[in-house]
Amino acid sequence: MFEELEKVRVCKISVELGDAVWREVVKWDNFCKITIGKQLVDAADSISANIAESFGRYHQKDVVNFLYFSRGSLYETKSWLEKAQERKLISDAGSQVFLKLLDDLAPQLNSYIAYKKKRRAGFSNHPAT
Repeated sequence: MFEELEKVRVCKISVELGDAVWREVVKWDNFCKITIGKQLVDAADSISANIAESFGRYHQKDVVNFLYFSRGSLYETKSWLEKAQERKLISDAGSQVFLKLLDDLAPQLNSYIAYKKKRRAGFSNHPAT
């Protein structure tokens, strides 16, 4: 039950974040879109994409690796948001909305990773793993 709830939560928030970032970036001028915008959208979308890719993995080690990739994309997204805010591409208020989503997502993703790592450790003595 925990796994399903966490999976749903992390997926929902990460997809919402990617969509919200997209809606913001499409308003920017072309230069800003092709420099910071593309990187920001790619990083934000990569959070949910790597979580989704982890679902299709059989071995727990692979599952955890893709969740780590997702967490890396979360921090990359944060970095691009800070650049966009510093360069006045996004308002402070707008940036705070995205940063709040990231701050809500990070501990949930960490919790899900910890759960998957424990599950992996529990199966480590199984010959099938």
